[in-house]
This record gives sequence, structure tokens and C-alpha cells, in this order.
Amino acid sequence: MVERIRNPKDLAALRERSVREQQLRAGARDVRVTVHMGTCGIAAGASDILVCLMEELASAGAENVTIHRSGCAGLCQQEPMMTVEDASGRSVCYGRLTADKVRQVVLEHIVGGQPVADFTVRT
Repeated sequence: MVERIRNPKDLAALRERSVREQQLRAGARDVRVTVHMGTCGIAAGASDILVCLMEELASAGAENVTIHRSGCAGLCQQEPMMTVEDASGRSVCYGRLTADKVRQVVLEHIVGGQPVADFTVRT
């Protein structure tokens, strides 16, 4: 969703958020999160999920995370989706995401190290 900048305060807030988001993307990290952004994912709300993910990671102070975007994962009925891969290479795919589910995945899996079984996609 595109935000309108109506005053200098909005511009400053956008700049601050953009700087935090860039810091999340830079450098080698322990955790890699991929948000699936194919046409089906975008139609299901993946853009909002990506924004929510970046905000939640910044709020949690999770500096060990790299965020990536990819195309469709081939499970359109599960969109919006994201995959979390830890330093050991273990991947967990989450589907039918909402802002609340993203918050829980960030806190429990990305920060806490425990996958959230209720939201995983079984392939």
C-alpha cells in the first residue's frame, strides 16, 4: 500500500522507517526470510506482509535477519507466504499469513528460535 506524505513529519517518519529497513537487509545474517511475491501472493496481501515483517523485525531489534523477495512458491492457495531459514539451513514455510501471524512468527521463531507449527505449510 502506498502511503501519502502530507507533511514534513510524515516524510521524516518514512525516512526513519526506510533506514531501519535497509539496515535489516544489509550484511551477512543468521536468519534469511523470503516473502513470496508472485502475482498470487501480491493479490493475497504479500506486500502488506512484507511491510509488517520489516516493522516487526525493527521493533524486536532482530538484527540477524536478511529479508528477500521471491516469486510464486507454487502454493497459491496458501498465499501470502514466507519462508524462514535459520543458520543451520533448516527452512520453515508459513502460509495464509496475517499481520498477527507475522508478529507471532517474528517473536517465537525468528527471535525465539522455535517454529510456529500452527502456521506452517505442509508440502
